[in-house]
Amino acid sequence: MVMQRKVSRREVLGLMAAAGAAAIVGCGDDGEAPPQATSTEAPSATSAATATQAPELSCVVSPEMTEGPYFVDEMLNRSDIREDPSDGSVVEGTPLFLTLGIYQVNGEACTPLSGALVDMWHCDAGGLYSDVAQNDTAGQKFLRGYQLTDESGTVSFTTIYPGWYMGRAVHIHMKVRTDPDSGQGFEFTSQLFFDEALTDEVHAQSPYSDHGTRDTLNETDSIYQGGGSQMLLALSPQDDGYAGSMSIGVQMS
Repeated sequence: MVMQRKVSRREVLGLMAAAGAAAIVGCGDDGEAPPQATSTEAPSATSAATATQAPELSCVVSPEMTEGPYFVDEMLNRSDIREDPSDGSVVEGTPLFLTLGIYQVNGEACTPLSGALVDMWHCDAGGLYSDVAQNDTAGQKFLRGYQLTDESGTVSFTTIYPGWYMGRAVHIHMKVRTDPDSGQGFEFTSQLFFDEALTDEVHAQSPYSDHGTRDTLNETDSIYQGGGSQMLLALSPQDDGYAGSMSIGVQMS
């Protein structure tokens, strides 16, 4: 059930000041398919549900961004998206724990959007998306999944730090849908981006280093130019990976 209490801008600012600034989170051009990343056992990690605090309220509408060519509506209801259910293998990479808070923005009021379906999908350490014929990954379903927002508008995912592919900065795709079965519900699509210095650090390690040096940074990515700075993840070390949270504001009217 959606929380009915509306939060004023004054209250929101007070909450943010008390708890600290919220972390802001948010495929495009196809490149030549890079080599397939290897699969290995998943590293031991705390679940995303407990890895980070819930995102703080925000009354700012987040920028929408292109869905890209690699969305596949697999309808995989799961929080940990690292496993490929087609064969049980787990993609190799630095663990990443993300918590997203989805809020409906109406003027100066915010209400958590409960019961919404939130999809997440991205490439592996070698730059490949699953279930894409030109990547030779048809039938595979790694790094794809969805969660339903709870009464506080929150979802959590466990994944890996993304790799890169030609023509794009490092990113994650996300989509919010209220009624995907009917086709008449609300839909919001955007992308999440990463700090360049942290990406350099992560990509210097295996298996990312096997793919070479990326050719596109945030500042030269055409999608990032459409509001990517507002969708830039702030991450902190968590276990043997990183964790972060973000508040996503959507305007449904």
